[in-house]
Amino acid sequence: MRCSHCGKCCEETEMLLSEADARRLEQNGYRRGYFTSVDRQGFCRLKNSNGYCVFYDRAKQRCKVYTYRPQGCRVYPVIYSQEDGVIVDDLCPMKDSVSRVELRQKGKRVLRLLERIDEEAQKRVFHMNASNSLK
Repeated sequence: MRCSHCGKCCEETEMLLSEADARRLEQNGYRRGYFTSVDRQGFCRLKNSNGYCVFYDRAKQRCKVYTYRPQGCRVYPVIYSQEDGVIVDDLCPMKDSVSRVELRQKGKRVLRLLERIDEEAQKRVFHMNASNSLK
């Protein structure tokens, strides 16, 4: 696919992060609290600042952590829709540049990633509940 660097994918992001994503960013000097939030279901997400991902440089229209970016960002605009399964996100202005082969390959990665993220979220909830029951 071709990227126009428009920043649409970084605007009001709700990008889910795996533990590997968070660790990779931490290992490159970022505090987890700076770039993540965890919801009640245990899902870890990228934070936003002024309407964009905390890592998006609006002036340069570039990702500050491109080399270390999360897996979800790497496969975008291929996403998973509850209604339609693996699709190309309509919000991306370059969606038509994604080939069928790329959709299939990235789609497999999306499904594996979501499975891992779901497992990690369940573990977080379990640990949060266990911690609360000890208080």
